[in-house]
Amino acid sequence: MDQPVLHVSGRILVGPEDVRDELWVIDGRISFTAPGTGAEVQSVRGWALPGLTDAHCHVGLDAHGAVDEATSEKQALADREAGALLLRDAGSAADTRWLDEREDLPKVVRAGRHIARTRRYIRNYAHEIEPDELAAYVRTEARRGDGWVKLVGDWIDRDRGDLAPCWPREALEQAMAAAHAEGARVTAHVFGEDALRDLVEAGIDCVEHATGLTEDTIPLFAERGVAIVPTLVNIAHFPEHAAAGEAKFPAYAGTMRALHGRRYATVAAAYEAGVPIFTGTDAGGSLPHGLVAQEVAELVRAGLPRVAALSATTWGARSWLGRPGLDEGAPADLVVYAQDPREDVGVLLDPQAIILNGRQMTV
Repeated sequence: MDQPVLHVSGRILVGPEDVRDELWVIDGRISFTAPGTGAEVQSVRGWALPGLTDAHCHVGLDAHGAVDEATSEKQALADREAGALLLRDAGSAADTRWLDEREDLPKVVRAGRHIARTRRYIRNYAHEIEPDELAAYVRTEARRGDGWVKLVGDWIDRDRGDLAPCWPREALEQAMAAAHAEGARVTAHVFGEDALRDLVEAGIDCVEHATGLTEDTIPLFAERGVAIVPTLVNIAHFPEHAAAGEAKFPAYAGTMRALHGRRYATVAAAYEAGVPIFTGTDAGGSLPHGLVAQEVAELVRAGLPRVAALSATTWGARSWLGRPGLDEGAPADLVVYAQDPREDVGVLLDPQAIILNGRQMTV
C-alpha cells in the first residue's frame, strides 16, 4: 500500500439517515471493509462528514480580475482549511487547471469565465458581449468548463439607474439550448426580480444569489427544479453597496436595501416551496475564501433545518454536482468534527481532521 491505512471511527454520516460506526481509507479510497492484517493503521475519531462543498466561489479571481498562481493557491488552501474540499468555481478569468494536478488542494468544478453584457459587470471579470453573440460564447465556455456555464443575468443599468435584465428572452433560449446540447448546465448571477422569469422559462438550471425571488417566481423555480445558491455571507454586504451607489443611483440603493431586508424570508420561502438550495460563499471577489461554515450557519438563520443546511454543503451538494460522498471506493475526502454537526452547525467552524485524497491534512 502506498499510504498508511486510516481508520475513522465514531459516527460516520454517510447520509442524513445513514450513520455508521467506522470506515477505512485504503490507498486513498473509502472502504467499509477492514483491511487484512499487517497494514499500518492510523486512527481518527469523531463525527465524519463528506468534504464540504462551496458551490459558488471564484478561485483565481479577486476584486480586480485574474490573480497569479500563488494567490490562487492561497485561496484554495483557505477553502481546504475550512473543510471545503469540493468547489464549484462560478466564473473566473484565470486558468486554474493546474490545480487539478495537486492532490493536496480541493477538487474544482469550473463554470468557465463569466459571460456578461457589454459594460454591465465588474471590470476584467467577464467576456463582455452583445445578445447576438451569446449562444456562441456559451457553447465555447461549455466546452472549456466542467459541465457549467455562468451568465450575468442582471446588473445595474445606468440609464435606468437600477438593476435590470441583461439579455432578451430569445437570446437566452438560444444560449440554454447551446449549453444543453454540449451537456452543460447554466447558472446566472441575479440580484433583482425582473430577470428571473425569462431565465427560468428559457431553461436555466440554477440561479446565484436569487435575492429577487417573490411569491410569483418561487413556484416557478420549484416546478422547474431550478436550484438557488443564496450566498448569504455576500448578501450581508448589500447595505454597503447601496451606500456606495446612492448618490448617483438612489433607486438602485433602495432596491439593494430592500433585497437585503427580506433575504432570510426569501430563502425560507424558497425552501418551504421545495426549491433546491445549496451552499456558496461568493469568495474570491471581495470576500475571502474559507467561509463555508459561516454560510451554512446563515442558511440555518434563514430558516433551513440544520440537517437540510448540512445537506446543502455535503450529501445534497455533492449529488447535485455529480461528485461522490462517503461511498465505497470513492476518493477519501472527508472532514471530522469533535461533536455532532446535526445538533449544532457551529461545529463546522472547528474541523478536527481533514482528509483529502486519503491523506490527512494539517489543521
